[in-house]
Amino acid sequence: MMDQSTFADKVIVFNRTLQYTECLPPEFKVLNPYLDNPETMDVMSQFYYKYYKDNRIRKFIVGINPSRHGAGVTGVPFTDTKRLESVCGIQMKSVRTHEVSSVFLYDVIESFGGPETFYSQFYINSPFPLAIVRRSSRGEWLNANYYDDPQLFQSVKRFMIQSMLQHISLGLDTSEVFVLGVKNAKFIEIINKEQKLFDKMTILEHPRFIQQYKSKEKQLFIDKYLNAFNKSI
Repeated sequence: MMDQSTFADKVIVFNRTLQYTECLPPEFKVLNPYLDNPETMDVMSQFYYKYYKDNRIRKFIVGINPSRHGAGVTGVPFTDTKRLESVCGIQMKSVRTHEVSSVFLYDVIESFGGPETFYSQFYINSPFPLAIVRRSSRGEWLNANYYDDPQLFQSVKRFMIQSMLQHISLGLDTSEVFVLGVKNAKFIEIINKEQKLFDKMTILEHPRFIQQYKSKEKQLFIDKYLNAFNKSI
């Protein structure tokens, strides 16, 4: 049996046992990178053993749900294969991906002092920790958010609550949570009012929104992230 004495061990066990078996609206499906690609489990484990092999209490940064090109491939939130290799020094051989949210977040991480400093104080994951895709009218499977459809949210809500409770049990400070995405925050707030998971919610614009629509003001948003994170320490 795996020793669950460190933060890393607990995250790896959480990811290894992740499975979504509930029903979804017909046009949606869930992708589980840990089942779909054996290398994902390997690089994800390398990442957590590199940065989380301790028992520190960390602050929680909450995304939406993994994208097909970020954590939906690497198993590491907001981390595409490019940054996994160039910043974290972990190579993924079976696939290469580029994800715009990863670009922004790793600029924040670099400005904060680099991955060792950042990950020693923060843990990032999603309330729905698996990738969701939606079939388009042309039959293509595209990234979807858990809140894109009211029926979808109701379908995954129980799983989201269970997942967040499991994240907290890893060793997270619940006095403040950082929620990425204004719309995401509205749904996290619904859950938080019911479950009373966090004392305070600090809402930050989502990295994808910043990269796509506010790229000229990128440094302002990096500073906003840094200011929020530094205040919490």
